[in-house]
Amino acid sequence: MTGKPSFFYTDEFLSYDFTGMHPLKPIRLKLTYDTMKVRKIVDDYDIVEPRPATDEELSQVHTLDYINAVKQADKGIPQFTYGLGTSDNPLFPGIYHSSSMYAGASICAAEHLAQKDMAVNISGGLHHAHSAQAAGFCIFNDPALAIATLLKSNEKIAYVDIDAHHGDGVQEIFYRSNRVLTISLHESGQFLFPGTGFPEEIGEGEGKGYSVNIPFYPYTAADVYIESFLEVVPPLIEAFRPDVLVCQLGVDTNTDDPLADFRLSIRGYLKVVELIKDLHPRRVVLGGGGYDLNVVPKAWSMAMAVLVGHTVDIPFESTYATSNTGREYAEAMVKEVKRLVFPFHGL
Repeated sequence: MTGKPSFFYTDEFLSYDFTGMHPLKPIRLKLTYDTMKVRKIVDDYDIVEPRPATDEELSQVHTLDYINAVKQADKGIPQFTYGLGTSDNPLFPGIYHSSSMYAGASICAAEHLAQKDMAVNISGGLHHAHSAQAAGFCIFNDPALAIATLLKSNEKIAYVDIDAHHGDGVQEIFYRSNRVLTISLHESGQFLFPGTGFPEEIGEGEGKGYSVNIPFYPYTAADVYIESFLEVVPPLIEAFRPDVLVCQLGVDTNTDDPLADFRLSIRGYLKVVELIKDLHPRRVVLGGGGYDLNVVPKAWSMAMAVLVGHTVDIPFESTYATSNTGREYAEAMVKEVKRLVFPFHGL
């Protein structure tokens, strides 16, 4: 495949705005894009205008009743049964169209993998939405929609999620499938929303052994995180041999993030991105969590540079933060994953 990777962006992304004191600020996407322009990182990408997802496309993952509930929410009518109108997911004008645009951008990114080796939607990564439930700032589950789109023309998809919060919605949607390997590294559900993502959650039926979870203790730093990643993720990807990798690059693992308790520096985060880059040549790249407006544009713009092979200088960080905090917990979790999951993959 030839040509620059596709990077999906539109200022319409700013309309996905829960407003007020809500921690998810869509301006982080424009700040990232503007930072990429200043640093000329956009020169390495084809900038593409996304389109909203259709109801038919959304129904690959979501129930029609739920899609209709989002349309009702668009009229200002709370749908509490579906998680719409809650403190996490308050209503705002245009919620249906805005959510469809985020989802459509990820579907477009998946479609571009027919011609490109990589496509990026930084507005994506809304991994908490379930088939009939909004949750955790997520209305439509765009990672699952990207995966469903890719499965039309590919046999096997791997999903790697490095957001501080467990990728529960994506896991649930593909929990019984052996065509999708979901791997989530996150702060333990003992301490953080959504309260799931333990090693024993390994899938059901044909999907048994294809859901993988590595939970970490609060205040875990990059050295422990990276060691755990290397112990589990590359061997499983190599054994699974996916046609495409979908990755969710949430940066709420940063030490300054207000909603989680990891202690990764930007340098540590970029090391993880580099490891993900080396997992597979064909990638759909999605955004995710990240709630410090100083951190997100720096980290994501640099990640976009790393993904196209640039060496990134971080003058304000001499090294990534290290700490033995959580090491024993991480080692125990990795041991459990190897015991419960590795045998399904001949490891």
